[in-house]
Amino acid sequence: MILGILKEPSPETRVSLHPEAVKVLTATGNKVLIEKGAGESSFLSDATYLEVGAEVKERKEVLKDAEMIFQITPLDPMDYPSLKKGKYLFGVYQPLVARELMKTIADTGVSLFSMDSIPRITRAQSMDVLSSMSTVSGYKAVLLAAANLPRFFPMLMTAAGTIAPAKVLVIGAGVAGLQAIATAKRLGAVVEAFDTRPSVKEQVESLGGKFVEVPGAVEDKGAGGYAVEQSEEYKKKQSEMLEQSIIKSDVVITTALIPGRKAPILITKAMLEKMKSGAVVVDLAAANGGNCEGTQNNDTVTIDGVTVIGNSALPSTMPQDASKMYSKNVQNLLKLLLKEDQLNLNFEDEIIKGTCITNDGAIVYEPLLK
Repeated sequence: MILGILKEPSPETRVSLHPEAVKVLTATGNKVLIEKGAGESSFLSDATYLEVGAEVKERKEVLKDAEMIFQITPLDPMDYPSLKKGKYLFGVYQPLVARELMKTIADTGVSLFSMDSIPRITRAQSMDVLSSMSTVSGYKAVLLAAANLPRFFPMLMTAAGTIAPAKVLVIGAGVAGLQAIATAKRLGAVVEAFDTRPSVKEQVESLGGKFVEVPGAVEDKGAGGYAVEQSEEYKKKQSEMLEQSIIKSDVVITTALIPGRKAPILITKAMLEKMKSGAVVVDLAAANGGNCEGTQNNDTVTIDGVTVIGNSALPSTMPQDASKMYSKNVQNLLKLLLKEDQLNLNFEDEIIKGTCITNDGAIVYEPLLK
C-alpha cells in the first residue's frame, strides 16, 4: 500500500505517523510518502523520515499518489477535490458533531476512518487515540494549573514557616482525570476526585485521591468509559456536593464529556463567585462548550478572581511524545487493516465496523444512521 502523511495546519503541532512507525511500515513492504515539513513542528526533520525509508513530496503529490492518507485534523475543504474515489482517509473527525462533513466525505467516495471512534474495548486499547491523548491532557492540565496558581502545590516546611499544600479537585475520573490525579499527587497536592461512575472509586483511591461520592448515580457499562446523562434529582445532589468541594479547592480540573453532546455545566458562575481569589480552573471540555460556565475555548479568562483556562488541545503542546503515542495507535490499527500488505476491510470485526465512518460513497457508521 502507498501511505501518505500530510502536514497539519497551524496551530496543530503533532504529526500522524512517527518515524518509528514509518520504519516498521516500510520494512513490511509499504511505500510511505510524507509532505515536506510535516514533522517539523514535532521536531522531526524530513531527513529523519528519509532515513527510515519515506519519500518527501509536495502536498498535491501525496494527495494524488497515496492510497491511505493520514492527517490528525480534518482536511482543508480545498483538498477534497484532489481525492479520488477509493482512497482511505485517517484522522480525528468527530463524526457525531461534524455530521455535514461526513456527508461531504461520503459524496467523494473516500473511505474515512475516524480515530476518535475506535470502540473502547479491551482488544482496541492499543489503538485508542482518545485514551492516549487524554493521558497527555491530564498531565499537562496539572502543570498549567501549577504555573498559574499563585501558591505552591506541595506542603513546605521552611524557616519562614509552614506552607499548607494546595487542594486540587478533579472532576471526571477517566483517563485524563486519573492522570491529573496522579500528577497532582506527585507535585504534593491534596487531591479529591468526583465521577458519576462509582466503579472508579478504587482507581482514584489507588492513586492517593479521595473520592467524592454522590449516591444514586446511573452507570452504563456500554458507554465506552464515558459518563451518561443523569436524572434531575441526581444532578441537584451532585451540584450541592460538588459546590462544597469546589469552593474549598485551589485548583479544579474538569474532564466530563458525553459523546456527541454539549459538555455538562458542573461549575456555575455562582460557584466561581464563592471560590478562593487566585484559584485556577482548567477546563478540558472547552471544545464541547466546557464544564465551567464562562469557559472560552483556547483562551484564559478571569472570572471573579478565578483563572479559567479553556484548552482542549493540550496534546499539541507536547508534540514529541503525543505524536509518538498517536502514531503507535495508528500503527496498531493498520496491523488489523493490512494483511500481507493488502487492505482487509472485514466489517464483521467490531473495531473496523466502529471506526469506519464512510465507505463506497455512503455513511456506514451506525450512530449516524439512527
